[in-house]
Amino acid sequence: MSGDRIRGAFAGLAVGDAAGWPAARHRAALHAPWSRRLHRELDAFAEEHEVTTLPVPFALNQPTAPLAVGPSDDAEWLAWTALTIDRPRAEAFRELPREGVRGRISVATALDNLAKGVEPPASGHDNPHHFDDAAAVRAVAFGVLGRDPTQDAQVTNAYDGVLGALAMAAAVAEAVRSGSVAGAVEAALAVLPEDTAIGHNARAALAVTRKAGDPFAAVPALDAALLDHVYSYGVGAAQTVPVALALAEAAGGDLARAVPAAACLAALADSAPALTGALAGACRGLEAIPEGWIASARTLAGCCLPDLAGRDLIQLSTGLSEGIA
Repeated sequence: MSGDRIRGAFAGLAVGDAAGWPAARHRAALHAPWSRRLHRELDAFAEEHEVTTLPVPFALNQPTAPLAVGPSDDAEWLAWTALTIDRPRAEAFRELPREGVRGRISVATALDNLAKGVEPPASGHDNPHHFDDAAAVRAVAFGVLGRDPTQDAQVTNAYDGVLGALAMAAAVAEAVRSGSVAGAVEAALAVLPEDTAIGHNARAALAVTRKAGDPFAAVPALDAALLDHVYSYGVGAAQTVPVALALAEAAGGDLARAVPAAACLAALADSAPALTGALAGACRGLEAIPEGWIASARTLAGCCLPDLAGRDLIQLSTGLSEGIA
């Protein structure tokens, strides 16, 4: 059964990744630059003429496949982590191509730091986005194997960014082991000190979702309690990881209830649905995920890590569970 839950964690993250509105924007990177320039021009036109029809990613005379429902950045970085998990972490990051790779600001800065000889943990600490959830996404791979993600997290992150990775790994590890969402939440809280932003937010998020009694009902309360509407940092680990813990618990580990609620938090939709899906998928396994979503989310597009285009995430997670990834 643990193998099914490992596959569920990977597939759940990919489903959540695909469900968030930013996925289409990320996947649009596979199209010609002029198409994205035209998108920006249409956005400016709408602003100038006070119209509310927002432009969305489009293909025009290009292939439409990249804009179908599917995974994007989070699923690709999880796959890359699984493929390199036995390598020294800084070494694995150094071997990434410097051209064509897309990632969070923390990752881009860490790659620059490594190129200048700045080693972990300084590569993650001396980093303007040390607080983001890039390491939390990668930590799902460590969690399914019951491994410590610290060395990986410290390449790109520090403080709440590292704590977010520890919490995700602990929660996923417990979910894979027992299938208990309550146990997964407790495992995460055990590594999140109350006097940190992420620790405070995790407990606040759980309190408001428990009071609401339902994932969708909790969305306005989570928005009021956690979201920062002043800055556009929608991938802060101190917000996305608590939301994932709270909504997975509120849904009883049911991905079909937890992920849509996470996707309703538009400011966090770049990664909160993916993290929520990973936790829910780890609790109930691949068999509990709707078949149509698995079919849409399993194949990587290569929009952030071009070498992974066409890779099957479910096959990769199966290999990982068998110790042959």
